[in-house]
Amino acid sequence: MSTVATTSASTVDPNSAVQQAAQSIISGSTNSSMDVNSLVTAIVNAKVAGQTDALTSKQTKDNTQLTAVGTLKSVLSLLQSAASSLADGTTLNAFTATGSGKGLTGTASTGAVAGSYAVSVSNIATSQSITSGAFSGTAQLGTGTMNLSIGGKSMSINVDSTNNTLAGIASAINSGTGNPGVTATIVNGTDGAHLVLRSSSTGQTNGINVSVTPTTDNGLSNLNVATTYTAATTSNGVTTPAQTAVNSSNWTQTTAGMDANFTIAGTAATSSTNTVTGVLTGVSLTLTADAVGTTQTLTVAQDTTGQQTAIDGFVTAYNNFISTASSLTAFDSTQTAGSQGGALLGDSMMNMIRNTLSSTISKGVGVGASQVNLASIGITLQPDGSLKTDENALKAALTSNPGTVASLFNSTTGVAATLNTSLTSFLQTGGIIDTRTSALNADLKSIADQQTQLTAYTAQLTTSYNAQFTALNTLMSQMSNQSSYLTQLFGGTNSAGAMASNK
Repeated sequence: MSTVATTSASTVDPNSAVQQAAQSIISGSTNSSMDVNSLVTAIVNAKVAGQTDALTSKQTKDNTQLTAVGTLKSVLSLLQSAASSLADGTTLNAFTATGSGKGLTGTASTGAVAGSYAVSVSNIATSQSITSGAFSGTAQLGTGTMNLSIGGKSMSINVDSTNNTLAGIASAINSGTGNPGVTATIVNGTDGAHLVLRSSSTGQTNGINVSVTPTTDNGLSNLNVATTYTAATTSNGVTTPAQTAVNSSNWTQTTAGMDANFTIAGTAATSSTNTVTGVLTGVSLTLTADAVGTTQTLTVAQDTTGQQTAIDGFVTAYNNFISTASSLTAFDSTQTAGSQGGALLGDSMMNMIRNTLSSTISKGVGVGASQVNLASIGITLQPDGSLKTDENALKAALTSNPGTVASLFNSTTGVAATLNTSLTSFLQTGGIIDTRTSALNADLKSIADQQTQLTAYTAQLTTSYNAQFTALNTLMSQMSNQSSYLTQLFGGTNSAGAMASNK
């Protein structure tokens, strides 16, 4: 049997394949059979090898560039994120608010002004808690409707035979729809079970009121209670703040609801919660029990630690971009030909982005003697295009020369603002990165379509050649059989046929 060796599409020589086909035909005529499948595969591969290699090469190149562009987009997005808080001035206008003792913390926001303030806390805000009289734990208290209200919000509970025990009522309160902010608990004492209600909101206006109808029953009406308010009083130099009180002999107030009372810079103030807002402009205070009875200093100052962290993050993000750009455009002569250059080596888009950003980083802000640059705050440009920060110099600039930092990072012509504008144009929909990504994806789709067409063409060729060579092989076999018959009949070289003696 004569066979044709199978070779890869990229190495098959079409002339060699044809020669093998001819040899197989000759072999067929000498009573050998062709390996039709191998023969057809070799010829088809030889015919489509060039197109296959070209499409595969282009697909590999496009995918490599698409990955590179995605990496570039990622580092630019991180850089923009790091630059944005410096670009809009929020970081450089940030303040901290710090108490000198325990129980007083602060958060500064827009509008805060640097300064020191004496804060004296008389009491913190508390929420009311009331306890009912004693009941038998399993006693049924009657039926009716219970209405609970706090601070203008209310809910109604239907009390019937399924929930008219003290435990049933507590459960109905806790799971009630529209609960205004009341939690119920059962406390079992030596004298019986007590219903304990607690307001979830602090302040003297958030007292608990319970109204039961009808008012005549065997115990349910004993849960009626109304909260009143007592004014602040002073006796022997001791001030009792305004607070809640109950007017029912069936209930005991275990904790009064009170507003927080304090002074800031000698000015008295109150708050229904322990998160105090609106008293000191741009500053929110949080009070705890540790602050009661103390006078401490609240210092509002620029957040230089947060500013330094933000600037360091900006430098790190920019250096990450420089490192990534260098990798994507590198040239390594030690690699094999065709693999020596980075995916974006010589790429016009990459060069434009790098040049734009490096120009922004290196330029000064302002004019004349007032001009400042990154070096003015301890950040210097390195030979490879990266930045290096002298942390001590940066800290000194933030502490002693905040005006220089503010000028360098101003929200219109500052380094971060200008950089952010450029990054926005690069990264936006329809920008150069989006356009390149779309073009690469479109090209990959076109390649995939061409590969599909080539696969169909390959299958068509294979079917056609198989049919032709199978028919040829059959014909040659028939001719070989006829040749043998004629030789037997008439004889051939060095032989006499059956007809040789037939006179």
